[in-house]
Amino acid sequence: MTDHVYALSINGKIVSSERTANALNPATEAVICTFPLASRQHLEDAVAGAKNAFPAWSAAPVQERQARVRELGELIEQQSDRFIKLLVTEQGKSRAAAEWEISGAIHWLREIAKQALPEEVSERAEGTVVTRHTALGVIGAITPWNFPLLLAIWKVAPALVAGNTVVLKPSPYTPLCTLLFGELAQAVLAPGVLNILSGENELGEWMTQHQDIAKISFTGSTATGRRVMQSASVNLKRLTLELGGNDPAIVLPDVDPKAVAKDLFWAAFANSGQFCVACKRLYIHESIYDELAAELVAYAKTVKLGSGLEAGVELGPLQNKMQFDKVCQLLEETRKEGFAFLAGGQPLPGTGYFIPVTFVDNPADDSKSVVEEAFGPVLPLLKYRDIEDVIRRANDTCYGLAASVWGKDIELAQSIARRLEVGTVWINQIHTFSPDVPFGGHKQSGLGIENSLHGLAEYTNLQTTFFKAMP
Repeated sequence: MTDHVYALSINGKIVSSERTANALNPATEAVICTFPLASRQHLEDAVAGAKNAFPAWSAAPVQERQARVRELGELIEQQSDRFIKLLVTEQGKSRAAAEWEISGAIHWLREIAKQALPEEVSERAEGTVVTRHTALGVIGAITPWNFPLLLAIWKVAPALVAGNTVVLKPSPYTPLCTLLFGELAQAVLAPGVLNILSGENELGEWMTQHQDIAKISFTGSTATGRRVMQSASVNLKRLTLELGGNDPAIVLPDVDPKAVAKDLFWAAFANSGQFCVACKRLYIHESIYDELAAELVAYAKTVKLGSGLEAGVELGPLQNKMQFDKVCQLLEETRKEGFAFLAGGQPLPGTGYFIPVTFVDNPADDSKSVVEEAFGPVLPLLKYRDIEDVIRRANDTCYGLAASVWGKDIELAQSIARRLEVGTVWINQIHTFSPDVPFGGHKQSGLGIENSLHGLAEYTNLQTTFFKAMP
């Protein structure tokens, strides 16, 4: 167990709670520590503090807000090793994956701190028209357990730079890094500018219904996103919803299976498949299906599964018992449907939420492993014969988050990419993101944009002013 006492950050103060819960290490199922569960009054205090801090924060020059956001990155960097070890322990990912996430959080804070939204000015015969971006007010941010700190920063950084104040709720499965960040942040932000409350699902419901929260930025499942949208209608809250995906990857027949197997493996299994943009359906041309399947299985045997605190481990457990049970159920249903596993297919015995890398051999398009987002280390390998067929099958889903196309014929790959009904398409690469590149979903994968000036604008309203000189 850790000696640090985790607390809520409310209106510049570090606050305890009478109610607590246990944080577990998913690799061992052991208790790491307790953490506070926020009450309704804690939320009221946080929102009131954010609302009171908003006028001064939004009126400050953007350069001042940018400077404070940069300092948040410096705070994380100064204690990066502490954050990395804590992230491995509470989330379950490997140390290398934790290093990627923490360095990403620092990078995002620094780069978003360089962004600003310009005013548009036009001179006309009847006078001058100025259009500018104004801050919304109090932002409610609700973040998931797969990348707990990085995805919190994706929301906090643009919200603050745009002039808003924030109340943030991390997942109750992974609250510790975010709570620590909140405690440290109070040293550089005025009271009320950033409030962080850990709590259970009821806290999220209170936030989405709160009359003084102007916008909800939520990352999580599509099912929960629907409930957020419904609840937020109470005062027509603005919304950014980054939701689930069932992301296809299409491998063209000119690909060398041996050369591409490693990249395709990590396209599916990075973060143990707990990745909204992980490849979740791998379409392989029939001419190379057997060879590529064999290469993927062979590579999987070289990847060590275990606790992220152990040397050489590249894949960790699923993060929580709920998700572990869901994936186990999916495996059992796939088995009952009569489809074969090329590798894996059973959870590991003993403690920890470990499921080995699992490949399903060419299941039917309507099977559970194809239709449902596993959000775990399960990948259906699917044969296709012609391009029109595979594009139709790739688009045959209610989701539209991301996709990838792999092939030597770049013109063909680009023509396929343009026809995929998703927000992001990678060609011969995957999982490249940048603070200056927009990211968002189509269909039921979400609403709104994160990152880039488009993402920054999501935290503002447009205000147009007409004026002319008096005679």
